[in-house]
Amino acid sequence: MATHPNSLPATSGSQDLMALVARALLAALFIPAGWGKIAGFAGVVGYINSKGIPMAEVCAAIAIAAELGLGLLLLVGWQARWAALGLAIFTAVITPLFHNYWAMPEAQQMMQKQAFWKNYAIVGGLLAIAAFGPGRLSVDGRGRR
Repeated sequence: MATHPNSLPATSGSQDLMALVARALLAALFIPAGWGKIAGFAGVVGYINSKGIPMAEVCAAIAIAAELGLGLLLLVGWQARWAALGLAIFTAVITPLFHNYWAMPEAQQMMQKQAFWKNYAIVGGLLAIAAFGPGRLSVDGRGRR
């Protein structure tokens, strides 16, 4: 029997609360980062250029859309599985580009390696939301008992 991609499994009240807290904590990383990129767009473009990535302005706009747009969707829990999956893919793609600790000077390697693996831990949390849904305390879960 096929299920709708946004159908939510049955959850308890404590699971719903944990899912809400998880979404809020993850969104707290992405939403301010997106706003910051809008405010400092030229600096973001310069940083992307410094990494040798082509079309830096387009990439900066994509980063803003992902962090701010998908972050807000994740927070409120609307199309949350898709938002979480999009943020997971975005984070998994950009992490080796911006935290390539293996190519950094020795003084920066430990910090960049930590950021690299923290980002992939965040990907894990996002994939859990993509897999199990946002819980009933979300727009996707409204009206469910």
